[in-house]
Amino acid sequence: MTTLAITDGQVLRPDLTVTAADVLVDQDTGEIREIAPELAADADETLDAAGSLVTPGFVNGHCHVAMTLLRGYADDKPLDAWLQEDIWPAEGEMTPEDVRVGAELGLLELIKSGTTAVADMYFHVPEVAAAVENAGIRARLGHGIVTVGKDDEAAREDAQTSLEIAREYDGAADGRISTAFKPHSLTTVGSEYLEEFIPKAREAGIPVHYHANETEAEVTPIVEEHGQRPLEYAAEHGMLEPEDFVAHGVHVDDREIELLAEAGTGVIHCPASNMKLASGMAPIQRMREAGVTVGLGTDGAASNNDLSMLDEARDAAMLGKLAADDASAVPAEAVVEMLTQGSADAIGLESGRLEEGAPADFAVIDLEQPHLTPPHDLVSHLAYAAAASDVRHTVCDGQVLMRDREVLTLDEQAVRERALEAAEALAARVDG
Repeated sequence: MTTLAITDGQVLRPDLTVTAADVLVDQDTGEIREIAPELAADADETLDAAGSLVTPGFVNGHCHVAMTLLRGYADDKPLDAWLQEDIWPAEGEMTPEDVRVGAELGLLELIKSGTTAVADMYFHVPEVAAAVENAGIRARLGHGIVTVGKDDEAAREDAQTSLEIAREYDGAADGRISTAFKPHSLTTVGSEYLEEFIPKAREAGIPVHYHANETEAEVTPIVEEHGQRPLEYAAEHGMLEPEDFVAHGVHVDDREIELLAEAGTGVIHCPASNMKLASGMAPIQRMREAGVTVGLGTDGAASNNDLSMLDEARDAAMLGKLAADDASAVPAEAVVEMLTQGSADAIGLESGRLEEGAPADFAVIDLEQPHLTPPHDLVSHLAYAAAASDVRHTVCDGQVLMRDREVLTLDEQAVRERALEAAEALAARVDG
């Protein structure tokens, strides 16, 4: 057995108390063995956390990591115009190699900002999976299905690809990769394909993830065509189960919140993307009060425009207060929970907690910064003041992915150079 000790830090426990302790990790199993003072002598390797807060690794519950190649490519438009005029045409030109390069850039950014797990929906998923395996983080991956604008053969092929990808890659990367069946949204996938393929996903034990109620324009067509709210429509198609999770949930009514709570279906809140695209303010406080499991996600870098979960946490707190018209809504404790165990629970991962027997997934935050002084309340600092650049070390599955800001699993300079070349060539193809 090989062991790693994270030493001399303060540890954020599942009840959000902070205690001075070391964390001892079994690197062979990737689990936490013990949390207690003075464990360095029992370890083969140590990671210094003096003057730092050891937190669960952050869990990005909804992302499109390869969209880093489109960061800053198209801004300041509403969702429908942004997708149809800019993003979908650009994605139509993306090659498998582009997706691989974009995914590597996104994973590099995630590691440097303390994220140890991500749920990702995209295409050319084998390239994303290969990048995840090399980077060392956890991921729940899936092929995004879009059937609108396609003939029946192409639409069924797209849905079948999502199903096959989910079956093939579940458990890959020594168990760090899990999968889901991923219709893009309730308005971009025809009901006939949901009726055919959702039961197949259920038979295979595969969870379902999709965008839902992101904008009013996603709500109105379903109400007009089917005479029911989107999540009522989803429930009718078997898409609200405890293992499922939806992205956004901005425009949900009380009945839909009740459906989510009754089903145990998680919601991934993406406040930065929702603000940038003027999609609206999700009623996160009401959801949490109703018992809905809520996590956080960045969405893609084209609509955020970074992948920092700490930024997302601060946005979630601020937007949540505005949405509720209540300064006490979505408090720091709720945001930190959503950042870690809330997102992990929503997407069906066991990470997000620092306790014995849990996965050894950590972020170590340097507290010796002007903006984190004085340390009145470290949970408050994590929600409102900490930045991605404060992350010293990142550990996933017991393996050190970043030590003292140096990423060990990816060549940062090479990744950035390849991404610059790929993004430039992609933009030239689209514009040409």
